[in-house]
Amino acid sequence: MTLWLVLALMTAAAIFAVLWPLSRGREVEGGSEFAVYRDQLDEIARDRAAGLIGEAEADAAKVEVSRRLIGAADAAEFRHPTPLGSALWLRRAVAIAALLLLPLGGGALYLALGSPQLPGEPLEPRLAAIHGDRSIESMIAQVEKHLAEQPDDVRGYVVLAPVYLRLGRFDDAVAARRKILALSGETAERQADLGEALTAAANGVVTADAKSAFDRALVLAKSDLKARFFSGLAAAQDGERDKAASIWRAMLAEAPADAAWADMVRDALSQIGAASPPAAATLGPSADDVAAAQGMSEKDRVAMITQMVDRLAERLKQDGSDVEGWQRLLRAYLVMGERDKASSAAADARRALANDPAKLRQLEDAIKSLGLS
Repeated sequence: MTLWLVLALMTAAAIFAVLWPLSRGREVEGGSEFAVYRDQLDEIARDRAAGLIGEAEADAAKVEVSRRLIGAADAAEFRHPTPLGSALWLRRAVAIAALLLLPLGGGALYLALGSPQLPGEPLEPRLAAIHGDRSIESMIAQVEKHLAEQPDDVRGYVVLAPVYLRLGRFDDAVAARRKILALSGETAERQADLGEALTAAANGVVTADAKSAFDRALVLAKSDLKARFFSGLAAAQDGERDKAASIWRAMLAEAPADAAWADMVRDALSQIGAASPPAAATLGPSADDVAAAQGMSEKDRVAMITQMVDRLAERLKQDGSDVEGWQRLLRAYLVMGERDKASSAAADARRALANDPAKLRQLEDAIKSLGLS
């Protein structure tokens, strides 16, 4: 409806542009010349009445002005011989043609070149058609179409396998992992990835096929973390909790201080009722260690405590992310009566943990409880 209203307004504007000049009558050329001659005749009559010229001179002047007036009229007729009625008829014909031909011609042209039969389409689908649908589903469909045409392109399966896994399409993930192994050969990582997909497809149960994949991965690389973790899970599901705990504790013992997967392993240990091994952060003198040293000789006690505290302080200089280590160091300094060193260590700890809000809050609580704030 809006389109037709716009077209109607455009047609009306075009008709108005044609009819406006036709509605204005043309002034008769020479009109100003005729007025001059009439003024001259009036002036001759006034001069005759005033006695300024004689009757003979007045008649002669009138004849001359009349002759000029007739000549001007003849010249105007020669330049515009068309009768007034004919000019009016021509304007009316042009007006009628504009009223009829412009809208009819424009409509016929649109029907011939336009598409009035197409229904209206919302903006969003049209933009999607222009820019392309970039949703996850559409991209997966594009890769799947590519693989249907080129089934040996391993890059497509490498892209799709983790996406299938995140979307819960576990059977498709298993098929993609198997295809990667078939096309690219066997590695510990690929076998572990296959075992992971098989486990996910079985709702978290490490099946015989999945366990076989993890065992094969460990044969290829005994340090593969994913295979080791799921091997521990398989042992736990088979009731071999000691074996599972042994596998997971060994992983934690070898874990770097900032290993992101360590918390997941600790959670797995807690689920089977096994305590996780002490982290590196717990190494160093405890308050009990320092108190026990009080029964030693002054020299031996000071030497032992100093050695332990210095060792802990040196380690924290290398790795300042150990919030528990900082807490132990602060307590040791306070037990030793080194309050200034404790305050200095607290400042060092704040700087080391400044980018970790959670650990910084834990440290501040410890500082406050120790009375260092």
